[in-house]
Amino acid sequence: MRLAGPQQTAGVLPGGLWGGSRQERAGRFGRPAFFPTDFLGPGTSKAMAKTMVRKKRGWKRLPKGPNGGVELLLIQSVDHLGEQGDVVEVKRGYAVNYLIPQGLATFATEHHKRMVEKHREKLLELERARMKTLRDLAELIKKQSVTIEAQSNESGHLYGSVGAPEIVSALKQNDIQITEDQVRLEGPIKELGLYSVKIHIAKDIDTELKVWVVPHAEE
Repeated sequence: MRLAGPQQTAGVLPGGLWGGSRQERAGRFGRPAFFPTDFLGPGTSKAMAKTMVRKKRGWKRLPKGPNGGVELLLIQSVDHLGEQGDVVEVKRGYAVNYLIPQGLATFATEHHKRMVEKHREKLLELERARMKTLRDLAELIKKQSVTIEAQSNESGHLYGSVGAPEIVSALKQNDIQITEDQVRLEGPIKELGLYSVKIHIAKDIDTELKVWVVPHAEE
């Protein structure tokens, strides 16, 4: 295993579990969010944390990894190093002079790992609930049948065409909200008839909608 150094990190990915302002982070979990310095103990300010980093004497017992480097827990994703919540092993200087004082990582203690897993499980619960809602929506759309009126000639060819905007509007009449980019047509509909239109709900969740294109009522 090769230990990561400063030259291997191109930048820090924004956002994530601890991304954004403190208020934004607090809103994600309905509780006060914590800063990286919270890992260093109660009453530890950011300035104190940086001072602790500079005083390497107090850091003699940095957690060592299997390859002799420093084992850290990433608080934010770091390019070419790892994702948020990953346990990584880096060179001591990289940990002490950059990752920890920048609030990108903290000590990989069992306590910190449990904190990350707790929030990770909360995110998973939210994602599972969201996916269930989307699957329910897919089932609801599958049971729908919408009718769209269009002007056509005697042969059934439309003077115009029916596309995603008309389908979205028709579903809206049934109190179902989707966006135009979720309607996956191979091309605009130009003839009267019954069509089965693919609706993309989310990754790995697709459904079919029955669309009737009929002559305009005045014809």
